[in-house]
Amino acid sequence: MSNNDKRPPVWVGHVAMYSGSVPKSNDFMQLIGMRLVVAGDDFAVLEMRGGTHLVITSDADSPLIKADFDLMVDDLDMTHASFKEMGLQPGEIERGQIHDNFDLREPGGTLITFNSTHVGDQPV
Repeated sequence: MSNNDKRPPVWVGHVAMYSGSVPKSNDFMQLIGMRLVVAGDDFAVLEMRGGTHLVITSDADSPLIKADFDLMVDDLDMTHASFKEMGLQPGEIERGQIHDNFDLREPGGTLITFNSTHVGDQPV
């Protein structure tokens, strides 16, 4: 790490998600803005902000699961409205003390929570 680099020296490299339909989940993640790295019939790897990779693998036996992670966006209200315009079905926005959030079940069956940002003014 450079002495001029004020970012934390570590970050999350990969998060995993199981899907009842990897192709549908892959398409959805690209629709909401992730970048495809590589995909096969039963796996996909997509890149998020900061370089974290989402690894999607097949799990047809458990299609209705909740993700072990959440996604954060700069403008939650705009994202919610955008998802509705795309024909997706986001849940109602819940207002909280730290985050506002909503849930959305992606086409592969995984329930994902979307949170408002709380990133501070330090480089990340």
